[in-house]
Amino acid sequence: MLDTAFERPPGDVGNAASWRFPVLLGRVAGARARLVVSGHAVLDDFVAQAHVLAGQGAVGLLTSCGFLAASQAELAARCPVPVASSALLQIPMLRRCVRGTIGVITYDAEALTARHFMAVGADPATPVMGLPPGGAWRAMIEGGAAYDARALEDEVVAAAMALRHMHGDLGAIVLECTNLPPFAGAIRSATGLPVYDVITLGHWFHAGLTGGLA
Repeated sequence: MLDTAFERPPGDVGNAASWRFPVLLGRVAGARARLVVSGHAVLDDFVAQAHVLAGQGAVGLLTSCGFLAASQAELAARCPVPVASSALLQIPMLRRCVRGTIGVITYDAEALTARHFMAVGADPATPVMGLPPGGAWRAMIEGGAAYDARALEDEVVAAAMALRHMHGDLGAIVLECTNLPPFAGAIRSATGLPVYDVITLGHWFHAGLTGGLA
């Protein structure tokens, strides 16, 4: 988990109620959102927390920031149990399962680069729609603003609709940001498209690790 203080309602990666199985949550001290998004996170700190969680019984690891996709290979190599760093890992599989283009909604479109996509085996030309720099999501995650569910939903649904308008053959949407899943249903309703995120990734990942057992 990144070192953040904002509200995490059910559906968010950091709320235990989001999961159908028990989870352990470990915070990486000093891993602020902008630090990780900009690619300046200290991976040694994440690996250290991975060892703590594995020692507590974790069988697999997720992260609370999709931008850690860029470090997927290093995390998998250095952590004591399997790691799925980002919802973006689902893109290569979806391209073979879903008719049409796979698009991504991300917290920061400028920061999400070809490096992130290539690190998870995805096409670097994957269409991306970012949340507005001066919007409710940035204000909440980086500015300490209160959690305004209506404003957050409006912003992410608008991004999804813009992505669909720009790509008429859009077949599915992947949510890079791990805080967006509470609004996956609203996106699905607005666009009529399947939506994948860190929660869909986590349930798939866990099923393979445990045979579906809690």
